[in-house]
Amino acid sequence: EVRTGTLADLDKDRLFRLKRKGFSDRRLARLLGISEQAMREQRHALGVRPVYKRVDTCAAEFATNTAYMYSTYEEECEAAPTNRDKIMVLGGGPNRIGQGIEFDYCCVHAAFAMRDDGYETIMVNCNPETVSTDYDTSDRLYFEPLTLEDVLELVDLEKPKGVIVQYGGQTPLKLARDLQAAGAPIIGTSPDSIDLAEDRERFQQMIEDLGLRQPPNRTARAEEEAVRLAAEIGYPLVVRPSYVLGGRAMEIVYNEAELRRYMNEAVRVSNDSPVLLDRFLDEAVEVDVDAIGDGQDVLIGGIMQHIEQAGVHSGDSACSLPPFGLSPQVQDETREQ
Repeated sequence: EVRTGTLADLDKDRLFRLKRKGFSDRRLARLLGISEQAMREQRHALGVRPVYKRVDTCAAEFATNTAYMYSTYEEECEAAPTNRDKIMVLGGGPNRIGQGIEFDYCCVHAAFAMRDDGYETIMVNCNPETVSTDYDTSDRLYFEPLTLEDVLELVDLEKPKGVIVQYGGQTPLKLARDLQAAGAPIIGTSPDSIDLAEDRERFQQMIEDLGLRQPPNRTARAEEEAVRLAAEIGYPLVVRPSYVLGGRAMEIVYNEAELRRYMNEAVRVSNDSPVLLDRFLDEAVEVDVDAIGDGQDVLIGGIMQHIEQAGVHSGDSACSLPPFGLSPQVQDETREQ
């Protein structure tokens, strides 16, 4: 029904009914063959916006004013935003290897720190198994999907002084550029810095400019290009999509046949979604270095040696602090790098 019509066919009542049935802006835009931004602008022009209802954490046993909310398409909004200075923290969503409780820990402590500085803290997350979604962790909790549409509606409602995306892992990081483009006040790590870390071509160039060592690597946007570049680097290779965390769609390939199978079956490759090819360092020792810097000075908190060989994802392995098998010379060189 929607696919056969046009954007002009969607009046306020019809769009409201579609939103109540759960159609996202992204889905409606795809059905209509338009951009999500155009769909969002039309929805706003028609005045179709979600409202927010409070969750009764006491099961109506006694009165409570808990600011624990969810969105729905109805008439009355119970959010009642305040006039205080606010900071919004985006959580990590569902837990999985590579994106788990460590990100929730960061989100919770970010909320605590902002509260200590006098800000009203707003947490946005959709995982009930986390500490960040406890009703008393932040001043206001919105139990919402971490999508561009839902986050932008909250930014428009609450008008925070800043939105922090860096603590929630890959899920909010992927929203950073679109949020910034839509006018959301991103604070902390900038979307450009996030892109510098995630875009392997930019990251590779930065490592070369700094004179640091890295395994031979290339970026491929098509199957034949990947085969040609793999021959230059040499097998075995670690292959993975760009902009992923947690080892998803990551494999070690040992020959051209395995690489072609991976390119055809495991990933969808394009100019916007390249595949990263890294020379796999066989029988190597993997080391994690935790450091913090202020733009001038860098403090190394610790060097951790993985018990498993390199290639096992750090979220699925164990490590030792201090390192048990690295000589002082190797540790010093690691610090220098």
